[in-house]
Amino acid sequence: MIAFVSGRVAAAGPDGAVIDVHGVGMTVQCTPATLAGLRVGEEARVATSLVVREDSLTLFGFADDDERAVFELLQTASGVGPRLALAMLAVHTPNALRRAVAAEDLAALTKVPGIGKKGAQRIVLELKDRLGGPVGDAEDVRAPAAAEPWREQVHNGLINLGWSARDADAAVDAVAADLDGDTPPVAVLLKSALKKLSK
Repeated sequence: MIAFVSGRVAAAGPDGAVIDVHGVGMTVQCTPATLAGLRVGEEARVATSLVVREDSLTLFGFADDDERAVFELLQTASGVGPRLALAMLAVHTPNALRRAVAAEDLAALTKVPGIGKKGAQRIVLELKDRLGGPVGDAEDVRAPAAAEPWREQVHNGLINLGWSARDADAAVDAVAADLDGDTPPVAVLLKSALKKLSK
């Protein structure tokens, strides 16, 4: 198990980063919120979870140990693999997920792409006693009550990828203008912004 990687951020993309660990570039798949905290060229320490498959070794990265612990716990529910667990953490903070499972809030869980009502019911049934209640007094930074938190995350992601602040502002505004109803995950919004900048 690789518990964390520490080194200079060599590159960042819409769904992951490359961290230079003593001359070895480690690709780490991350949530948009974790990516927003990474700056190309700066030192970073990312909590990680290594997922071993028959044909691949994938390193997933997190802002802190709590986020990693929740990621690993989510995968103990049947039907939840690493990609879906990462998507859940892209939409909700660890505490928001604990609250949703404890309160059997199916509506909150079905906001995650790939989780329907039956999937949400199964997650609640299997994880209610294991996930526990909210920890500490951390704010739910990904909660929709905040004024469009995705704008800052997408903006930071574009700047990390080398775009100017002015271009990032314009792309974020263009993506916001296209939104109709529910806000998709930040990774989807970041891809939309990149498409607008490449035109």
